[in-house]
Amino acid sequence: MVRGLRKRQEWQFFAVLPRADRALAFAWWAVLLLRGLLAAAFAVAMGALVGAVQRGEPLAAPLAAVGVVFVLLQVLTPIHQAASANLGSRVAAWLQDRLTEACVRPPGLAHLEDPKLTSDLTVAREFDAGMTGPPMHINMDFIAGAMVQTVTGLASAAILFAYAWWTPIVLAGAWLATHWLLRESAVWHDRNTDEVREAQRHAEYAYKLAVDPPAAKELRLFGLADWVMQRFVSRRTRLHELQYQATRLRERPLAWSLLVVAIANVAVFWSLASSAAAGGLDLGRLVMFAQAAVGTSAIAFGGLSWALDGAAAPVAAVLRLEPTMAEKGALPLAPGTPRPAGGLPAREVRFRGVTFAYPGSDRPVLEGFDLTIPAGSSLAIVGQNGAGKTTLAKLLCRLYDPQEGRIEVDGVDIRDLGMEDWRSRITAVFQDFIRFELPLRDNVAPGGAPDGVVLSALSEAGAGALAGLDTPLARGYQGGTELSGGQWQRVALARALCAVKQGAGLVLLDEPTAQLDVRGEAEIFERILAATRQATTILISHRFSTVRQADRIGVMEGGRVIELGTHDELMALGGRYRTMFELQARRFGASADEEGAAYDVLA
Repeated sequence: MVRGLRKRQEWQFFAVLPRADRALAFAWWAVLLLRGLLAAAFAVAMGALVGAVQRGEPLAAPLAAVGVVFVLLQVLTPIHQAASANLGSRVAAWLQDRLTEACVRPPGLAHLEDPKLTSDLTVAREFDAGMTGPPMHINMDFIAGAMVQTVTGLASAAILFAYAWWTPIVLAGAWLATHWLLRESAVWHDRNTDEVREAQRHAEYAYKLAVDPPAAKELRLFGLADWVMQRFVSRRTRLHELQYQATRLRERPLAWSLLVVAIANVAVFWSLASSAAAGGLDLGRLVMFAQAAVGTSAIAFGGLSWALDGAAAPVAAVLRLEPTMAEKGALPLAPGTPRPAGGLPAREVRFRGVTFAYPGSDRPVLEGFDLTIPAGSSLAIVGQNGAGKTTLAKLLCRLYDPQEGRIEVDGVDIRDLGMEDWRSRITAVFQDFIRFELPLRDNVAPGGAPDGVVLSALSEAGAGALAGLDTPLARGYQGGTELSGGQWQRVALARALCAVKQGAGLVLLDEPTAQLDVRGEAEIFERILAATRQATTILISHRFSTVRQADRIGVMEGGRVIELGTHDELMALGGRYRTMFELQARRFGASADEEGAAYDVLA
């Protein structure tokens, strides 16, 4: 039973409170209990006051008692609200810290790209955005109010024991029964289903389409404002329908609840009235027990609520994600002492029979893949989308390990190298490269570098006159500036060149200049080849006019290299590469201003 309780989201939520802030959680619980007990004590104080009036006794003491309880109730409420808001903020910060660590700590990427973790990750990431319920600092006050009601109801029921042993059992049992009878409307049973989560994701995506700047141009250009609004309204309506369906009161359970509560209250109040009429209860005790009987009804309005459901769901999601993400994102360490990676690669990088499939997929992206890249050379890779080009870069960075085969650097499996040591030898520019809202200097050298190295890297990337090194690359900051897509790509390239100047020996470029025109891309790639002459460079691109500059070109298809050689060799071969090159050149008249077409479109 205890094990079952510990698995419940509500238990996990309350267990997290002291971990977020022990002192504040203790104060929150203490004030909660005091508020609940004082509400019941008010009935006792009022009974004593009425009894004193009836008996003609001095009223100073009972009036003072009523006044103290009343004032405390008024004072403690705003104090508890402030404590709830602060504790909610601490819990939110604790969850965000844990989620951040769970996402960042694992050395691999599988935990971030596993579709099975998408729902939990969405709940854990978006819980405080106010999309599906109040933020945590507001939720805590709702939770506190429900728990105070529970304490008040139980304390009021306890007072009734002084009248007759059966009255609190009958009355509290009836009000408690409403929770069981109306269980179908209990939020915690129905609001966290897969169907609700899916509707939530659709609704949030529709909302982001409407309010996020990146989509604004296309929405206006193609006249999609009404479409977005209709999509948003329909998705939110569906989400609300599911949520309300999960929380609405069912007619039959409601009727049974009313009947049970009515019978219990009639029995208790009939007994109280009979005792008072027979002289067994004076007016003061009658008032006290009557108020206690009314106060017992708070049991039905307290306990577990929709607010607790909304707060407990992200807590449970984060607690589930932590061990799962650590396991899925882990990469096995080499037995014994890792081998140093300094100076690698000196001879070659080799893929030997590599087979790899992404998490949740049974279709290999690479299967029996073989490729040798001589150190100090440049290799361009072309192929359709999904051919495995970017996967090669991820495997080389050891963001994943292959299920079969080996990736060797100078004959050493990269799994036998120190992970951080090997990654320090690599620099990369991916399609979705990071854009720091930081000064230009920190964008080029996040780990730090002399200004001379940073400026040299910017110059070689064609971004020497872009901005001052201390200029923030975001307009939201004082003195900041906004860059175009092409300018950002030059900054990302400068970051890679800066790493080469600081010792990186392997350069991975995955569509690094997609937002530049052909001339700009050819110029940049020529600069890169010149600046990385001593390094091993791998370029992934769709533009054949650019890749022809590489020492060798590999054509990937179906997870394998089907053609490999220099531009001239592949043209003479008359195979897939030549067909694609000629189609691309013909499309633009083979002019000096040709704009490369996507390989997969041409294919």
